[in-house]
Amino acid sequence: MAAVAPAPAPRGSSSKTESYTDTKRRDDVRQANILAARAVADAVRTSLGPKGMDKMIASANGEVIITNDGATILNKMEVLQPAAKMLVDLSRSQDAAAGDGTTTVVVLAGSLLRGSLSLLSAGVHPTAVSDALHRLALRAVDILHGMAIPLELSDRDALIKSAATSLNSKVVSQYSSLLAPLAVDAVLSVVDPAHPDLVDLRDVKIVKKLGGTVDDTELVKGLVFDKKVSHSAGGPTRVENAKIAVIQFQISPPKTDIEQSIVVSDYTQMDRILREERNYILGMVKKIKATGCNVLLIQKSILRDAVTDLSLHYLAKAKILVIKDVERDEIEFVTKTLNCLPIANIEHFREEKLGFANCVEEVSIGDGKIVKITGIKDMGRTTTVLVRGSNQLVLDEAERSLHDALCVLKPKEFIWTPIYILHGMLRCLVNKKFLIAGGGAPEIEMSRQLGAWAKELQGMESYCIKEFAEALEVIPYTLAENAGLNPIAIVTELRNRHAQGEINTGINVRKGQITNILEENVVQPLLVSTSAITLATECVRMILKIDDIITVR
Repeated sequence: MAAVAPAPAPRGSSSKTESYTDTKRRDDVRQANILAARAVADAVRTSLGPKGMDKMIASANGEVIITNDGATILNKMEVLQPAAKMLVDLSRSQDAAAGDGTTTVVVLAGSLLRGSLSLLSAGVHPTAVSDALHRLALRAVDILHGMAIPLELSDRDALIKSAATSLNSKVVSQYSSLLAPLAVDAVLSVVDPAHPDLVDLRDVKIVKKLGGTVDDTELVKGLVFDKKVSHSAGGPTRVENAKIAVIQFQISPPKTDIEQSIVVSDYTQMDRILREERNYILGMVKKIKATGCNVLLIQKSILRDAVTDLSLHYLAKAKILVIKDVERDEIEFVTKTLNCLPIANIEHFREEKLGFANCVEEVSIGDGKIVKITGIKDMGRTTTVLVRGSNQLVLDEAERSLHDALCVLKPKEFIWTPIYILHGMLRCLVNKKFLIAGGGAPEIEMSRQLGAWAKELQGMESYCIKEFAEALEVIPYTLAENAGLNPIAIVTELRNRHAQGEINTGINVRKGQITNILEENVVQPLLVSTSAITLATECVRMILKIDDIITVR
């Protein structure tokens, strides 16, 4: 990998006009980069599609993850070669842009790199290959737009089909009939009708709880806390007609501002200190009770204990239910859901800052307990999904799969405009939403149309685009291969059907045959395909432009 300045080119002595430049080093570097990147693509290729294999990832600390999500696999892999790292970043970009298609984009990039290597071996200049790739990407996006079907957000069935397609390639695919409607209802419940294109997935909170099966997963119209009620002093565990306060101060004796010790040598002084502490805490509890508050959510404190045994005792006497150690980053979600304000000081504790709910109760579930808050008055546009699973691996995979399904449903992510904004944030200019057929249909149609377009072009560009058009067939080929079908026969039959005008024909891996994939309800957002082709070509062009690796200290 170590590299130095390029060696001086030997010059021919016979003629002043002719010269020979040694490009072997540049070719070797380019080839090494392409082979390293292809190795990464081949590692995840077997995970593509509903019948794709799963990977077991074992970390050094003994943690085990079983998944076939491309982004997760690549994130956990320790990739050292710089060009191979670019494919890991590519998968991360696709995850940020569309939430799904993370394996597809890497497999596509690997196939385009294979085509590029064959062109470079034939003597085509890397710049010519790169420019042809750029033109191909633009043309491919136009072809995908031509295949797209408009979608209305009110069409719940179409949204469920799209979410089910995303879930079908996951470990928890057998539960897609439960998780897909659940994901759709979660997203529709947080969509603001006035701004349907602005959906923040942070408004959907996923709470994991061990025990039961994925079948027990439910959508909770309210709040769920994965913790017990603090009833060490015998406080209530269920409150109806709850008045809920979210507090950010401590109900415990105050401490000095600086670290110091106070030595008390007299028993009467000790009693006085304890009496003052009791009066201080009792005064706070009385102020809280005076507002009618009967449920307290206490933010986790890093400076001192948020509550002490004494304060819990007084709160229990006042019949106030206490949930302590609410994480700082959950406070915004909690206050938005309860439609209340966080209270930072006891002096600001007023009734208008409280939230109201029909019921707050502690529920035994699996091997532990949770707290549910339901029937919230004037509830904000948020929702909670309680995910269940028999072991931690299933739980984690169910959470990842749900996240992908939610990303697929996110209304603004049905839209594609060829404008990139950094960090994968897409702000779209068009209000139309589109779906597209899955099952390898878009890739075969792109391959067919681009192959026909290549015949109209002339020179080197025609040769390059023909090569890349064939490279796009890797997706249907891999889908068939992973499903145990005959890939050559399947892809040949697909080409034939698409040439006859059946543009929505794809591979139905469940039936093991070629069918109209739209009728089988295998659909995906247009953005997943357009983003995959655009990001893959961009990554391949970047790798082709590298002709040397220089290591610096």
